[in-house]
Amino acid sequence: MIRKYLIFFTIILFFLNSNSFLKAQENIAFIDLNLVFDNSQAGKKINKEVKDKKQKNNDEFKKFKEKIDTERNKLSAQKNVLAKEEFNKKVIELENNVKKINLSVKKKNDDLAKFQIAARSEFFKNLIPILEEYSKNNEISIILKKEDILIGKTSLDISKNILDLFDKKVKKLSIN
Repeated sequence: MIRKYLIFFTIILFFLNSNSFLKAQENIAFIDLNLVFDNSQAGKKINKEVKDKKQKNNDEFKKFKEKIDTERNKLSAQKNVLAKEEFNKKVIELENNVKKINLSVKKKNDDLAKFQIAARSEFFKNLIPILEEYSKNNEISIILKKEDILIGKTSLDISKNILDLFDKKVKKLSIN
């Protein structure tokens, strides 16, 4: 009799444990945000705009550098011809121009960095509803960033699916 209760109790325990194990399994996926940003149509436009702005800044910086180098060489050639006071005055003027140019370059680089941050922010603002809808439709409990995962099954990577959805729903990111 005790043996029957023991077997019955073991069977009940087995079913309870297996049932709770089944409930404990959650659907998890991960996404490569950089892949989605870099390969989406809107992300490509933003990346091109950033690249163009960087190139423009670099070109302007090179022009400023050439101008300053020319002025410096011209001033060096006039060193023995000009009076000491006049020479010092021109050196100070040149240094002030260099400071102004450096401030201008710094401001342009800061503006570019702010633009990149605003672009990423707008990207995430548009991506969140797409991720929410995808997770709801596919019964995914957790979506993690690929950068935060050490190792995982490639079947859990939803980056390509999200990229397709993002391209369908978001054509352009509007950045102020």
